[in-house]
Amino acid sequence: MSEMVVIDKRAVRRSFDRAATTYDAAAVLQHEVCKRSLERLDFIRHAPQRILDAGCGTGNAWQGLGVRYPSARVVALDIAPGMLRQARAALPWHQRLLRRGPLAVCGDLERLPLSGGSIDLAWSNLALQWVNALPRAFAEIYRVLAPGGLFLFTTFGPDTLKELRAAQANTDGHPHLSRFTDMHDIGDMLVEAGFADPVIDMETFTLTYDDTRAVMRDLKAIGAHNAAENRPAALSGKQWLAAVERQYESFRRDGKLPASFEVIYGHAWRPMPRLGPGGRPVIDIKPVGGG
Repeated sequence: MSEMVVIDKRAVRRSFDRAATTYDAAAVLQHEVCKRSLERLDFIRHAPQRILDAGCGTGNAWQGLGVRYPSARVVALDIAPGMLRQARAALPWHQRLLRRGPLAVCGDLERLPLSGGSIDLAWSNLALQWVNALPRAFAEIYRVLAPGGLFLFTTFGPDTLKELRAAQANTDGHPHLSRFTDMHDIGDMLVEAGFADPVIDMETFTLTYDDTRAVMRDLKAIGAHNAAENRPAALSGKQWLAAVERQYESFRRDGKLPASFEVIYGHAWRPMPRLGPGGRPVIDIKPVGGG
């Protein structure tokens, strides 16, 4: 398990609010992962009527979900109101006029403002890395899923931005990038939360840039700021940036600087209740404490 870094949710909200209008132009990777994740739904037999887009951002999954499940109602949840406004503004004019389209809800993945069993498909594309406790987020997803419901998600793994992380190491003693969870730990967490039949796999993407500042500009444009609670109180100075640039240069290949992203894909089911001989649900009773 990666070391614990506590994320300041207010900082996350501010960053994504500011990035709402620049996000789509810079989020090339996010859009590609969304497309590939949507394609996975084509191989899963499921007919949801109520879908949660958990961490919806600018709504890049809405069209794909709508094509696959035209009769389903989408609840679009994001921690940043600015993202929800931007997503709503991008809807076709007739949907905005008739107040159709997803129901926008501002909320936290670790405290979902939804009733239990109210969702048939929980979808989340590259949002779970912004929670403080994945087990708590998984427990919330499990709670709002109806029995037989599907949870399909993507998130970043530990090798994400490994070059930038190495370049920033030992520069000022502060964390500048979030830590990401290993795919094997994610699978264990899903089982612990009660999910059945988890399937987890991974894919690595490498984007290339002319210089270190271009990497940082893209991260800023999508709202991926340092949101750790123990981040430096002030912006890092010119000396820090110069040190990072020098260290990043060791990764240059064929005239370009690489930025690696380890993308984890996963899905799991909330199982149907087990039934006893008389057709009644079986309730497991576990002893409390030792003896």
